[in-house]
Amino acid sequence: MPELAPLTTFLVASILFIQVPGPSLLFTIGRALTVGRADALWSVVGNALGLVVQVLGVTLGLGALVAASAAAFTVLKLVGAVYVAWLGIQAIRHRGDARAALLASDVEQGRTSAAASVRTGLVVGATNPKTIVFFAAFLPQFVNESAPAAPQLLLLGGVFSVMAVASDSVWVLVASRARDWFARKPERLDRMGAAGGVMMIGLGATLATTGSGSH
Repeated sequence: MPELAPLTTFLVASILFIQVPGPSLLFTIGRALTVGRADALWSVVGNALGLVVQVLGVTLGLGALVAASAAAFTVLKLVGAVYVAWLGIQAIRHRGDARAALLASDVEQGRTSAAASVRTGLVVGATNPKTIVFFAAFLPQFVNESAPAAPQLLLLGGVFSVMAVASDSVWVLVASRARDWFARKPERLDRMGAAGGVMMIGLGATLATTGSGSH
């Protein structure tokens, strides 16, 4: 178990790190504007699961490998960038789907889209190069050397993921209020979907060209 003082420092650093706009936060807002509150919240859950995958990778030594290897970092960064940009393109292509969903009764679709949203968030979270470098660089600093490192790394990563879920969920609720305002006139959703798609394409470009940053 990490000592209290380092754990407190970790919590403060994580809060600050999560609040600085980065791939996960911008992705979350883009999803809220594009597919709505419920699916965006499921994407937040998926994103947190992706972070857990990264923590497992760091625990197994993957984080150190990626941090030390420019080639591995570039591959991971580009995979995430291409996927997010692809989501943006799909949002633009299917910008009328949000309006159709708004006007339809979709209990069954909700179950399906929830699973799809979790998968989407998981892929984005697992391929976010900024958080994996953060984990690789900072998690070991808060490990108590007198105890096994792996359980502590998993604990710290789990705490970070819970904090990210809480923060991103608040952002989803804020962004979805703007979506609800647009939804008062359903045709506004077409423009909103296109705007969310453009936002995610821009995020993909940012991922591909930025070497370091934030959640």
